[in-house]
Amino acid sequence: MALSITRRVLRAFRSSDFSLAPASLCNNGALNGRFGDSVPPLQSSVPGKVFDLCRRYSTTILTLNSSEGTFPSKDVPIPDRKLGLYQDLVIPVTNFSNEDKGFMVLAGDVFDVPIRKDIIHRVVRWQLAKRQQGTHSTKNLSEVSGTGRKPWPQKGTGRARHGTLRGPQFRGGCTMHGPRPRSHAIKLNKKVRRLGLKIALSARAAEGKLMIFDDLEVPSHKTKNIVNYAKQMEDTKKLLLVDGGPLNEKLKLATQNVHYVNVLPSIGLNVYSILLHDTLVMSRSAVNAIVERMHTPISR
Repeated sequence: MALSITRRVLRAFRSSDFSLAPASLCNNGALNGRFGDSVPPLQSSVPGKVFDLCRRYSTTILTLNSSEGTFPSKDVPIPDRKLGLYQDLVIPVTNFSNEDKGFMVLAGDVFDVPIRKDIIHRVVRWQLAKRQQGTHSTKNLSEVSGTGRKPWPQKGTGRARHGTLRGPQFRGGCTMHGPRPRSHAIKLNKKVRRLGLKIALSARAAEGKLMIFDDLEVPSHKTKNIVNYAKQMEDTKKLLLVDGGPLNEKLKLATQNVHYVNVLPSIGLNVYSILLHDTLVMSRSAVNAIVERMHTPISR
């Protein structure tokens, strides 16, 4: 069986218990020949446990019939693994025609981070507060229309004393302490915003609701193409398509009349939009753009 081990796995092996690995794996030189002295010695008297140990640190299984350096077919089951370990993910790539376009490796520090609901809550509150227009306004005493003279004398009428008819107690008067145009935006650190997007992407990948397309090219601008594709997807109520560059005009025309399918460029991908849609479809260029954006140092 061809065995592919990354250096991240090797570092995890150093801190793990190697009493489960058989001694034959170390004696055949398969690992030492490739990685030199970086591989720690594996010794054990319990055979058949190395596969259970390796599957904790891998996302795919290479079968006996597969050659080294090649990926298995889509029918090979992916073993259970723990989430949030910053492990690289291997996801099959397809298109609208459901053709096999190979596989793509997703960066673990972007698509496999620990899920934190508190970070998601903070980012969503920041988005909703920032998108408020804040154009609400009322007229105060100096802005309302009306006369400025005193309505009646101060004394002698038996009525309450007033100096203007534009006060808030009169019909057509002003509004006291009413809303004024302002910004509702709250401050949120850039690190927290970036972490929120990583968590949202990791949640969709962990649920199996993240799909990678080679591209988002559609044969025509007809809406029925998108509708037929959405019907073929199981357990999908709302679909979000994310492309890397400028949106395709045919795709925009095909989705503009479908309320459960929305299209965004990679620069506009955000946490709230991901949460509103239960299925996320990204192109190769969109994944590369998002990973590059997440790896760019934050400007102070």
